[in-house]
Amino acid sequence: MSALHTLPRLHVSVGETLVAHADLPMTPEQARYLGTVLRRAEGDEVRLFNERDGEWLARIAGVRKDKGCFTVVEQLRAPAPEPGCVLVFALLKRDSTDLVIRMGTELGVSRFVPVITERTVSGRVKSERLESIATEAAEQCERLSVPVVEAPVRLTDFLGAWPADFRLFVAVERQIAQGEGPVAFAGARVGDGVLIGPEGGFSAGELDVLRARPFVTPVTLGNRVLRAETAVTAALALFDSQLRNA
Repeated sequence: MSALHTLPRLHVSVGETLVAHADLPMTPEQARYLGTVLRRAEGDEVRLFNERDGEWLARIAGVRKDKGCFTVVEQLRAPAPEPGCVLVFALLKRDSTDLVIRMGTELGVSRFVPVITERTVSGRVKSERLESIATEAAEQCERLSVPVVEAPVRLTDFLGAWPADFRLFVAVERQIAQGEGPVAFAGARVGDGVLIGPEGGFSAGELDVLRARPFVTPVTLGNRVLRAETAVTAALALFDSQLRNA
């Protein structure tokens, strides 16, 4: 058997059940990746996973062009909770949005909600592309779940639908926090959200709307001006630290 950490690791839809001796079809993308890119063949081992069934060792029963099949062998990891936050972020340019999805997945985000603000630079995304990036990041970083990527929504509509019993930590301009916002996301819990605004920050009207929401908790990420992608990374690392140390 090859060292497990060197084996290809692929996400399997919860529509397919991972259980010993089961035969599972490959998706066309998986078949092309294993057969054409990695040059794997019948009998080679892989790891398959999903949130419901955990992670399993499997063998390639056959692969050709865009078709193939796995035979499941044994369980390697049992399913386990993977607590994280809801990341709400103003849509950025394509490469930056891709980076947010990738880094957010690696840092434990459970759900992504792209929002459209007054200063959003792009309001169009390909949801399938972002879902694919999240899946690839989950495969790479060893998590069992793939975060949900929701369709873009206007900020005001999002705020109207946010559950009032969960906090929404908002990284805001320093003049709003004025030293009163917790730097380290004190009291963060599973299900809370983190909101990162667009390049240039929120408009004055949006800040007024945020102030009026009782579930909004302003936070500061320090005294440096951060790019939106950097702010996402900093906020998620701080949130995750609070969650783990609670």
